Amino acid sequence: MEWSIQQIAKLTGTTSRALRHYGELGLLAPSRVGVNGYRYYDATALVRLQRILLLRELGLGLATIAQVLERDTTQQQALESHLAWLRDEQHRLERQIRSVESTLDALEKGEQPMAEQMFDGFDHTVHKEEVEQRWGAKAYADGDRWWRGMSEHDRAAWQQRSSDLAAAWIVVAESGVTPDSPEAQAVAARHAEWLRSVPGTPADSGDPADLAGYLRGLGEMYVADPRFGANYATARGGAHGAEFVRDALSAYADTLR
Repeated sequence: MEWSIQQIAKLTGTTSRALRHYGELGLLAPSRVGVNGYRYYDATALVRLQRILLLRELGLGLATIAQVLERDTTQQQALESHLAWLRDEQHRLERQIRSVESTLDALEKGEQPMAEQMFDGFDHTVHKEEVEQRWGAKAYADGDRWWRGMSEHDRAAWQQRSSDLAAAWIVVAESGVTPDSPEAQAVAARHAEWLRSVPGTPADSGDPADLAGYLRGLGEMYVADPRFGANYATARGGAHGAEFVRDALSAYADTLR
């Protein structure tokens, strides 16, 4: 079965121009070009397009997407990794939906909302003691003050940024590149910027040496602590994803002066 370029554009919500551009870049070649010049795509092309659109949603540029598609082992393995990340996001959003529904239900009934249910999926204090032990009470207090001072929109945007970053790590870790490759180092730079956005951490000091040490320490923690390593789990299983992140962050730290 084949679909015309117009049908694909309608199905995906993109444009024929974008699909032609993907073809010009070698990202998505049509499976057949008719005598009238119309482009047609088969099921294999549709699977590839689905991956391209998923990678675009993660914030990857077209050049990086081309490298990822070229180096991946199989379409199935890559999509399984995407699916695992999407299910994690689904679980987190379902918890938030239930908490908001519970609050609305209580308000409609004129009852007091239950604090224990209001923030399921939102809680940022569960690691308070651990943060204070690792980086001091001031680091936690600054970060807590920053978080509580954000609007709901800004919190949601920051959580989405965190999820996108974790997903980008998984994609690049499974792409076959090395931790010191340009692709991995681009994600490492995003990771550093993400850390700089949180007040009170060593990344916020402005000293490159502090940031370098922080990146190396976090990288080791991702590998040593399964709670954090789970954020970077790849289809290969084990600590492969966390180890890739650790090595990429270490290589990035080496460039800081």
